[in-house]
Amino acid sequence: MEEKALIFSAPSGAGKTTIVGHLLTVFNTLEFSISACSRQKREGETNGKDYYFLSPEEFKCKIEKDEFVEWEEVYKDLYYGTLKSELNRIWAKGNTIVFDVDVLGGINLKKKLGDKALSVFVMPPSIEELKNRLEKRGTESPESLKKRIDRAVEEISKAPQFDIVIENDSLEKAFAESEKRVGEFLAGNEL
Repeated sequence: MEEKALIFSAPSGAGKTTIVGHLLTVFNTLEFSISACSRQKREGETNGKDYYFLSPEEFKCKIEKDEFVEWEEVYKDLYYGTLKSELNRIWAKGNTIVFDVDVLGGINLKKKLGDKALSVFVMPPSIEELKNRLEKRGTESPESLKKRIDRAVEEISKAPQFDIVIENDSLEKAFAESEKRVGEFLAGNEL
């Protein structure tokens, strides 16, 4: 079976995680890629299910040993990345890897995986709507909301670097478009 991957990226609040969750229920050959991180495990999280939790030292050691497909240091000693062993684990089963990553991670994964991957940018209908969605979550202070919106503007400017852009102005339409495009990619059709 051909090794394939789906890369979903978007600004926070655009709905990529909801779309990825939907696709995982539609296509039984998709398998979610579990990222590695150097942050502390939160209550309710499980190592090897939510993330591979590593200490900053363990993470740096794996970087030195070239064990990551991609990684980034988000803040000092706060690392996130994709282990090569995770790709091999999923491909060995004959499944297609699904990534739900930030925009920079998506661009880096596409550069590494090339034609094996379909990179998808989930576009919010507008910055104003994105702001409304983030405010409804109730998890943001005014400062963190401003930071996320500023970052979203920067991330949206990178949308042309992705294979396809799916606008999420209606979840039903975004689900349908995602199913169609992912189905075509899995079938080996040109996009």
